[in-house]
Amino acid sequence: LQIKKDGAWISVPYRPDAFVVNIGDILEIVTNGIYKSIEHRAIVNEDKERISIATFFSPKLDGDLGPAASLLTPQSPAQYRRIGVADYFKGYFSRELVGKSYIDTLRIGNEDDESN
Repeated sequence: LQIKKDGAWISVPYRPDAFVVNIGDILEIVTNGIYKSIEHRAIVNEDKERISIATFFSPKLDGDLGPAASLLTPQSPAQYRRIGVADYFKGYFSRELVGKSYIDTLRIGNEDDESN
């Protein structure tokens, strides 16, 4: 497993007693950036077998997606704008695969907002 940090791919050290959880964009938005969605990739290991189990959580399509109200304060305002879940997925799947760029379009104050 590798993660992207400061534009470079860094290998995550293997720990046989560890369970790795990659947080997705939706959880980053809901937690208002407290938990970060990290760009990652799996690298083939010729010497050792690897097991991955991918599971995904998605809110109902007719709902809204945005920071949880309980996490917002005057000192910690919303970092992401609210968007309908269906509109989020439409925008997410219509973009080219270029790093974590789609979540950046939802950041408040981002001038590269292509969804409006």
